[in-house]
Amino acid sequence: MSDNSFGKLFKFSTWGESHGPSIGCVIDGAPPNILLTENDIQIWLDQRKPGTSRFVTQRREPDSVKILSGVFEGKTTGTPIALLIENQDARSKDYSDIMNKFRPGHADYTYWKKYGLRDYRGGGRPSARETAMRVAAGAVARKVIGKRVKIRGAITQIGNEKINPRKWRWSEVKNNSFWCPDAQAAKRWEDYLDDVRKSGSSVGAIIEIRASGVPAGLGAPIYGKLDSDLASAMMGINAVKGVEIGAGFSAAEFSGEKNADEMRMQKGKVHFESNSAGGILGGISTGQEIIVRFAVKPTSSILTPRNTVTKKGKDALIVTKGRHDPCVGIRAVPVGEAMMACVLADHFLRHRGQCG
Repeated sequence: MSDNSFGKLFKFSTWGESHGPSIGCVIDGAPPNILLTENDIQIWLDQRKPGTSRFVTQRREPDSVKILSGVFEGKTTGTPIALLIENQDARSKDYSDIMNKFRPGHADYTYWKKYGLRDYRGGGRPSARETAMRVAAGAVARKVIGKRVKIRGAITQIGNEKINPRKWRWSEVKNNSFWCPDAQAAKRWEDYLDDVRKSGSSVGAIIEIRASGVPAGLGAPIYGKLDSDLASAMMGINAVKGVEIGAGFSAAEFSGEKNADEMRMQKGKVHFESNSAGGILGGISTGQEIIVRFAVKPTSSILTPRNTVTKKGKDALIVTKGRHDPCVGIRAVPVGEAMMACVLADHFLRHRGQCG
């Protein structure tokens, strides 16, 4: 299988399967002499790990990370950083009933058509289990870009239940199980997702990731656009079906006057009066807050019987048992933050290499 790596100067490659003995990644391009410990990575993995509430999969994985190389006496050496997480709570028998059936909405059929075989245990390589290593890589990326850049994520919609943007409070995100910045919406979502979970179904979500403190100048205007790399990073997350930056699709409804992010001088510096562009113009950061949103489809593994076919070409019904997220978008928030960090770290190093 090709294409297991992401990035150019800050580059990571992941490996492993959902029900294999372990998963891991190798990070290449991290500069030397950056303070890094396993705890620096673990704090972010703990935000993504399963089993943290009744609204996510109940698979119990501690996701304890081990640094195998690239760090000496608490500092990066400039050599590849290898990270390992052991799988401890896989239940492969939960998937024995579907070993010869293709789950609708999953990569089962396409994977089988491409490679001629598939690991049916939890999805194998295409499983969202792999995203734990993206979060680990993102933790290292945060150390590369430093504390001047603040990356935060929130869920703005679950199913057809939206937040009220006027009630957005970042302080509320950590007060509920949904990364929700609207306290009232979070309370509604509890009952809503309880009903979804008990019915054996699932719903999708919209996640918004913001990065503040990003300097102007990151990105290149043609094939190295910051926004195109961000779109690729978010679109590459499991179950993501749409990405927008800044005003996104809403910009199609704007007039030229409304869409223009007008500029004035304030205290000797350029000040933008709006941010329809999401902090990126011509593929290059403006110094404003970078805003990216992505849509996650409903979890495809559900208890409701669905029509499918078998490997032998027979019509069949399928029910996917096991432990699944009623809304996989909840655990996608730290993954989106991590991918934002990785893209920014990569572009920071690329900018420094060209412009000093």
